[in-house]
Order: sequence, then structure tokens, then C-alpha cells
Amino acid sequence: MTLSNLRINIDRLLASIESLAEIGAIAGGGVCRMALTDEDRQGRDLVVGWMHELGLDVTIDQIGNVIGIRAGQESGKPVMTGSHIDTVASGGIYDGNLGVLAGLEIIATLNDAEITTRKPIGVGFFTNEEGSRFAPDMMGSGVHQGALDFKKMLDVVDIDGVRVGDELEKIGYAGDTLTGNFRADSFVELHIEQGPILELEDYEIGAVEGVQGISWNEYRIGGTANHAGTTPMRLRHDAGYVAAAISVEARRLANEMGANQIGTVGVTKLNPGLINVIAREALVTVDLRNTDEQKLQEAEHSMTSFIEQICKAEGVTCSSRTLARFEPVSFDKEMVSLVAKTASKLGNRVKSMPSGAGHDAQMFAPNCPTAMIFVPSRNGISHNVTEYTEPEHLQAGADVLLQILLQKSA
Repeated sequence: MTLSNLRINIDRLLASIESLAEIGAIAGGGVCRMALTDEDRQGRDLVVGWMHELGLDVTIDQIGNVIGIRAGQESGKPVMTGSHIDTVASGGIYDGNLGVLAGLEIIATLNDAEITTRKPIGVGFFTNEEGSRFAPDMMGSGVHQGALDFKKMLDVVDIDGVRVGDELEKIGYAGDTLTGNFRADSFVELHIEQGPILELEDYEIGAVEGVQGISWNEYRIGGTANHAGTTPMRLRHDAGYVAAAISVEARRLANEMGANQIGTVGVTKLNPGLINVIAREALVTVDLRNTDEQKLQEAEHSMTSFIEQICKAEGVTCSSRTLARFEPVSFDKEMVSLVAKTASKLGNRVKSMPSGAGHDAQMFAPNCPTAMIFVPSRNGISHNVTEYTEPEHLQAGADVLLQILLQKSA
């Protein structure tokens, strides 16, 4: 068998995906395995065990990132792949997990074929990619590649005041390997699209050109609690009204700007949260994204100005903090072209496209040639228990990844 004809074992890949999905399984076929929880620990233990079974040299760094290296004929920087195994609270079984387990399946395929590549090949999974428990997202890969400060990230707390560093110690994944100085030969990440485009336009593979910029901000609105029936509208200082106005403005602003501008209010919490009491406090998050940095800044400025005006008009206070801010990232053109050409040679219809979601790959992009491979998501659904990708698309994406890793490590 020539290397160009080598293919992964789809049944083995599906079995590993399903085995990992049993940890943190929730009703409807989804998974809740949030970062640095006990379920995350169990998932990590399972995947690390598989890495050892495959003969990889496994290291764990100080922020809990796990890297398994398969030795090559020569030493030096490894050709890297990987993703994450943490999920959102209502997650599916493919988001992130596919990129890690496909990497391990490729190692198993190379082992079966008794192939030794010239360069080492590495498979990694990175801490707290989702950012749904601890902000920012892509925390582990950001620290790993020197984009985020290690000590600051250890002190990040979740909504209950629980600290990242303490949780790493608790689950046994506060490793010894230093962060920020690992450099790869190249990095390519396989991921489900998490959107509808590939399926709607009948493509098997997405060659990802880059990742849009992300701006996450949290706002705390302070009003005055009062009786809902006796307080005239003109005399209210209603934190709940301001929260609702912010949500409406995020949608209006995104629609007005059009193109690639996106705006989402994902969290709204009111205090005291009673039907007959005007809210005295509101917590709101605003997620703004754009592929154009200047446009993203325009959206941020417009939203900030609106919030200042609405708070003044309603007579409420407002404090804010930035949860995450990443500029748009463009992937290496030669790597993107390699994805497209490789996928086409394997008989796939390929679409060049941006990513609407953040990914670990964007943290590698400033330091080495980087690209991503997308496979379709049924109905464009992700971060949902019904998330699904057809086995033939999983096979196609993993085979493209296999061939790219072979070419880059030759």
C-alpha cells in the first residue's frame, strides 16, 4: 500500500468517540463535561490512557494541556494536530472531541501500517477551549502558545468564585511542563463546522481560511427594586429594562452592519427575579464577532455608546469587564491550499470558508503554519445534544487530516 492510499479505520474512530461520550453523558445523547470538573478529569484519564497505549510520549503542562508525541526518524519540532475534550453544559459528542480522537486514530493507523515518519507527530488536547465555565475561551492553547499569561489564567474564577489553579490541582492535571515555549512545525485541526453552510451547499470538506475576531463583555446594571404595580413608569430605575434593551440592540446592530457582523446576548440574570418586583440588578453578556478587526471595533464602540446612553436615561449604574478579546486570525495560505488540494485529490467537494467559532488552531497561527479542516454539521447544529456529523464525513475529514500529517512529516 502506498502512503497516498492509507485510510483511517472509521469503526475504530466511531467507537472512541462513543466511549468518550459516555463520560458526562446527558439526556438526548449529549455530553456535559465542562472544563476542570470531575467529568473532565475522567475524560482526560481515558484519553491519556489511549495515548499511552499507542506508545506516545505524554506530557502535561502547568495549565493542564496534554500533548502526546509519536517519535519520528529525526528529532525536532513535531507536526501537530488536536483540539479539546471539554464541552458546554448541553454539548454534543463531536465538538472538539473529533479533532483529538481523529488524531489518535491516525497514530493507530500509522502504527498498524508500521510507518515511521521523518518528523515527530503530536496530538494534543487543550484546557478550557469552550470558555463556558472559565473565561476566556481557548485558555489552554492561548497559554500554551504564549498569547495568554499563565499566572493570570490560574487566578481566573468561575461564576461561583472557584479558581482555575485550584481546580487543576483538584483534578490532578496541574502538570510540570512549562508553558509558552512549545513550538510546532505546523498545526492542523479537524473540527465539525458547527454551522449550516457545508451541508446546505453540499460540500464534504471546508478549507478554513481563518477565524473571526471575538469580543466578550459582561455588564452589571444597578437599578432600584420597587413595587411593579405602584411605581409609575417615569419614576423607575429598572435594571431589567436596560438588560432587555441591550439584547435588542445587539441584534439590531448586527443586522444593521450586516456582512460578517454577529451579536449575541447569551446570559441575562435579574435580581431579585420576581414577577411583581422591578429588578434592582441585571447581569448581561454581549458576544460580538467579525472577520474584520476594524468592523469589530466599530461594533464594540457602538454597543458601548448605546449602553452608556440607555443607562443614563434610565438612571441606573453600569460596570463592565472584558471576558475575552481576540483579533481575527488568518491561517497560512499554503496550509489552507494544502487542505483544499488534499481533500480534492481524495474526491471531496471543498469550500474555502472562514470559521465563525473560536478554535485552538488560532492560537498556533502566529507561531507556525496553521490550518483547519471542517466537516459538515447536520442542520448546522452544535452546542446541542442533537449535534451530528455523518460517518462518511467523519471518515473524509480524518482521511484528509491523515494525508496532510503524512505530507508535513515526510
